[in-house]
Amino acid sequence: MSKDVAVADLEALFSSLGRFPDVEAPNLLAYDATDRLLLDHAAEFVGEGIDVAVIGDRYGALALGAVETLDAVATLGTVAGPGVGHVSVHQDLYTGRVALERNAAAAGLEGRYETFELVPELFAGVGLVLLQLPKSLAELEEIVDAVARHAAKDAVLLAGGRVKHMSLSMNAVLEKYFSSVQPQLARRKSRVLLATDPKPPAGPAPYPVTQHLPELGIDVCAHGAAFSGARLDIGTRYLLTFLDKMPEAARVVDLGCGTGILATMYARKHPVARVRATDQSAAAVASARGTVEANAVGGQVTVIHDDAMSTFEPASADLILLNPPFHLGTSVHAGAALKMFEAAARVLARGGELWTVYNSHLQYRAALERLIGDTVVVGRNPKFTVTRSVRG
Repeated sequence: MSKDVAVADLEALFSSLGRFPDVEAPNLLAYDATDRLLLDHAAEFVGEGIDVAVIGDRYGALALGAVETLDAVATLGTVAGPGVGHVSVHQDLYTGRVALERNAAAAGLEGRYETFELVPELFAGVGLVLLQLPKSLAELEEIVDAVARHAAKDAVLLAGGRVKHMSLSMNAVLEKYFSSVQPQLARRKSRVLLATDPKPPAGPAPYPVTQHLPELGIDVCAHGAAFSGARLDIGTRYLLTFLDKMPEAARVVDLGCGTGILATMYARKHPVARVRATDQSAAAVASARGTVEANAVGGQVTVIHDDAMSTFEPASADLILLNPPFHLGTSVHAGAALKMFEAAARVLARGGELWTVYNSHLQYRAALERLIGDTVVVGRNPKFTVTRSVRG
C-alpha cells in the first residue's frame, strides 16, 4: 500500500479545519507541516486492527487525519468499510478539545475517536502513537514514560516537530524509554523521530512532582506540562508582593492559574473567600488541584478546566488575578491576553477589580482601560508592571 494513497484526501481535510475557540488570525493556522509528515509516516505502520493514540493534537489535524488514514487502510485492505482500528486522543488545551469536536462534526467524523486525560486507559492496546513534540522536556518525559509504561509491548512512537524547535535533548528523553530512536529525513522544515522497542520503566512515574517553596510556605504540585514546573515564576512572585494591597473579596478567580499558587495564597490569607482557579491547560488544572489539596485549601478553591472563563456567569466575580501568557504555542501574540481581558470584563461585577502582572514592554494599560475600566499602575520593576483595573 502506498502511503501517498493512504493520505490522499488529507489536504481537503486540513483546509477545512478551524482553530475556534482559540485565537484566529491570518498567521495562525489549524495545522502545520508536522501534522502532514506524521500522518505520512503513520501510513507505513497502520494495519488491520491497529489502535492509535494521538497526543498533542492542536485542533484535530492529527486525530481526524488518523481516522482518515485508518479508513483508507480499510478501503485498500482486506476489510471493507471504515472503522479498522481505534483512535484515542489526549489534548492538553481546552481550546484544542473544543476545536477537535467542532472540526470532527464539520467533517462528519464525530464519534470516530475517544478522548482521555493522560491516563493508562489512553494507551490500552495501542500499537502506534503519534505525538506533536511539546516545547518542554518535562512534558515530553511525562508523555513518553506513559507510552513506555502503558502501551503495547511492541508499540511504535512517531514524534514530530518543527526542526527549529527540536533539540538533541529530546532524542535523549526518547532514548531513555525506547531502545531505538531514529531521526527521519526532514521535510518542509519538520522532522519525525521514530522510536521503537519501548523499555517499560521499573520505578514510579516521574510526574507529578511536589516541591516546597520556603519563601511562600506552601507546597506546589506540577505535572510536566505546567508552566514553570513546581517553581515560582518571576511574574507571579512580583504580583504576590501586592497581596496585602488586594481587596478582601468573597468571589475570586485565579485566571490562567497554572499550578494554583495565586489561588492558594489568596485563600490562605482570606479564609472566607471562595476562589475559582481556572486554566485552559489540563496539566495546569491537575497541578493546581494537587497544590490546593497539598495546602489544605480544597474547601475554598475550586479548580476548573476552561477557556477564558467561557462557562462562568457574567458579573460572578469580585476580584480576578491574572498573569497572562504572551505566547500562542511558539508564536508571540497578544491575542491570548486580550481574550482574557475581554473575559474579565464580562465576568467581573460592577466595581470588581482585575489585578494583572505583565511584561512592561507589552504596554497593556490602554487595552485594560478600554476593556475593563479605570486602570492604575500599582507597581513596576525593571521587567514587570502590575495594574489594578476597576470594572466600570
